[in-house]
Amino acid sequence: MFRIFHRRSLVVLLVISLFASFAIVAYATHSWGGYHWARTSNPFTLKIANNTNNGWPTYFNTSISDWDKSTVINFAPYVSTSSKRCAMVAGTVQVCNSTYGNNGWLGLASINIVDGTHITQGSAKMNDTYFNTSTYNNPNEKLHVMCQEVGHTFGLDHQSTDGSSQNTCMDYFSNTGANAGSTLSTHPNQHDYDELSIIYQHLDSTTTLAAPTTQAAGKSEVTDDPNSWGMLVSQSPNGRSSTYERYNSDGSKTITHVFWTEEVGARGNSDHRFDN
Repeated sequence: MFRIFHRRSLVVLLVISLFASFAIVAYATHSWGGYHWARTSNPFTLKIANNTNNGWPTYFNTSISDWDKSTVINFAPYVSTSSKRCAMVAGTVQVCNSTYGNNGWLGLASINIVDGTHITQGSAKMNDTYFNTSTYNNPNEKLHVMCQEVGHTFGLDHQSTDGSSQNTCMDYFSNTGANAGSTLSTHPNQHDYDELSIIYQHLDSTTTLAAPTTQAAGKSEVTDDPNSWGMLVSQSPNGRSSTYERYNSDGSKTITHVFWTEEVGARGNSDHRFDN
């Protein structure tokens, strides 16, 4: 009798454990703070500017083609000429590369927020100061970072920041060193597309896909100066990801995701802007 009861108890515990595991997976989320572009219908079209050069247009085109598989967002890429600062433009995402300096970051994604969660403009920057070095100058690492920084600009956070590969560009696997030839984590995966569907399942009564008439120009700008990022609000345990927030005089908020180099991340948890 005891053996039968014991076996039944084990079966019940196993079922409960499996259900709990399934629930965690089913409800896993990597929305970035609920931030999203306001729009009145789905799918919506997002204008995204290609300001890249020196081989980066290939990675831009591949990433946009990948993200365009989403059922809620259509992309309208266009070629633009921008300054090194990659100034944001209302209603668009600006994508750029340049030699931004030995400041410790590989990629930078910034979004401007109004009404608490609505994205009004964004930018994604790739730092050629590091991508021109032997450590980072390989197509898989470039595609990984390009895909991730662009993904942040429509409201996605990381699926993982511990360095393991979830086979999505929204993780912190490094396609460097022994992994330089690996194509893991260079494209979005199905969970990214599913998360976008969740983020954009509701509709808004207004849109931020067009230039606003009341927002003061330049108030939300993020420059090459790290002090323009604002205050450090979060950092991944391995030190490779930091998030900064700055409140602007026009009432908006600018949020910046920073993807640090492996060398900087190895320093641990600190505000890497002031490490030296």
